[in-house]
Amino acid sequence: MKTNINFHNIFYCFLIIILSTFSFAKSSNETYNTFLACLNKQTTSKNISKILYSKASNKYTSVLQSHIRNLRFTYPTTPKPFLIVTPFNPSHVSASVVCSKRLGLHLKIRSGGHDYEGLSYVSDDQYILLDMSKLNDVRVDTATGTAYVEAGASLGEFYYKIVSSGNVHGFPAGVGATVGIGGHFSGGGYGNMIRKYGLTVDHIIDAEVVDYKGRILNRSSMGEDLFWAIRGGGGASFAVVLSYTVKLMPVPETVTVFNVQRMLTDDITNVVYKWQSVMNNIDENLFIRLIFQTVNAPDNQGNLTVRVIFISHFLGDSETLLNILNSELPELGIRKEDCQETSWAKALLFWLGHGTETPYEVLLNTSYIPYYVKTKSDFVQKPIEKHELELLWKKLIKLEKPALVFSPYGGRMNEIPASATPFPHRNGNLYMIEYSTFWKEAGKNIEEKNIGLTRELYEFMKPYVSKNPRGAFLNLRDIDIGVSHNGTYKEGEVYGKKYFLGNFHRLVRVKSKVDPDNFFRYEQSIPIRHHKEFFDYM
Repeated sequence: MKTNINFHNIFYCFLIIILSTFSFAKSSNETYNTFLACLNKQTTSKNISKILYSKASNKYTSVLQSHIRNLRFTYPTTPKPFLIVTPFNPSHVSASVVCSKRLGLHLKIRSGGHDYEGLSYVSDDQYILLDMSKLNDVRVDTATGTAYVEAGASLGEFYYKIVSSGNVHGFPAGVGATVGIGGHFSGGGYGNMIRKYGLTVDHIIDAEVVDYKGRILNRSSMGEDLFWAIRGGGGASFAVVLSYTVKLMPVPETVTVFNVQRMLTDDITNVVYKWQSVMNNIDENLFIRLIFQTVNAPDNQGNLTVRVIFISHFLGDSETLLNILNSELPELGIRKEDCQETSWAKALLFWLGHGTETPYEVLLNTSYIPYYVKTKSDFVQKPIEKHELELLWKKLIKLEKPALVFSPYGGRMNEIPASATPFPHRNGNLYMIEYSTFWKEAGKNIEEKNIGLTRELYEFMKPYVSKNPRGAFLNLRDIDIGVSHNGTYKEGEVYGKKYFLGNFHRLVRVKSKVDPDNFFRYEQSIPIRHHKEFFDYM
């Protein structure tokens, strides 16, 4: 069969593509120049071009990927920022806000890049990425027991300064050294001292932000409503958080840790059931996290089984710890030789998977091996019965890949009112569940399969977790529970009530007041609402 080829049409289409590409490049270049000129007018800093990267820059890709911790957002088809700004002083942030608003460009704010859904650095519209990693100053004042930490600092950098200042202070934050302060603190981050001291946000005494007008505000000038909102409500909905000032917590000279494993054959059903029953009221100095994984059975017959890792942090000596466990949780069978007495500082290294004699400089290591990952969360308010735990073991073995983490509450978490900060999941919750599936292979089909496994396990757990609504933890970002396409209150209410329960309405009121144009927005941000009846209801 003879095919007629219209070379004129092919040439015309090819010309259109070339002109479109040239037009986009010209547009991109014009935006870069316009934004750069605006930055120069808004700040007195010299060489301002060194903090601005367009897609034409040789360093653009390395800067973008430097803080992407989830490989799901590294595909060539993943939307990329129009420009990247890497501020290293507050005036750069202020100028970036003013110029983004002036040019009508969406602003995304990234500190450590551990957002599990990439919402801090990915968007479907044209956007600018504000990468805060160079704003990483940390200052510890041992005389007052306080610390000033900028939003771009990592937990490792923060801890290193605390450790370097002496051995009497600690802070109840997470155990991931590369996690960024900005997201961790503003979302209500927690760590292995949660039962003794509560959350990070319970110890924030001041903060600095840049509001939608580009003004740099502290606690006094921003007002108590906004100060309340950025301590657990997610700072990126309200402003750019520059820094936090926190009260450090006293830690004892001796801290005891252990990491033991138990298999199905070790009667883990009874151990886990008892753990659920006692941890809420056990000594508040004790934290025991449970990690559930499917592994090969020791019979070498190719069968699978469930392994539980019990990893503990106790603010005290091993003799006291053993007395508590022998009385309250003898089923776990912890022995003297399982325990390691160390300091709070060296316990940080233990929780990071390092030997306790590792130099503290490892806390400053920013290297991170990213995986493809999907994560979800839940809160448990009554013990899961033994026969239900047996069903869970079968489900884990069937699914193979997903892992579960149980983190206990109780202690101080029972004492702080749910309305004290936006984070509402306190008294009445026994523990939090984190569901995670990690994988190394690229490909959308593989991704859909692994995300599906996480969702299937999450759906299986529905009868055993909080209800009306089913709660979720903001720092374990999950777009499955709702997303905002148009920034409406109705959209935001879907996920907002799951993250914040009754505090959602107050967050909406604060948002509507401090950012009436909804400049600070992302796919799960707090919506605005100006209807009079809404405020009458409040």
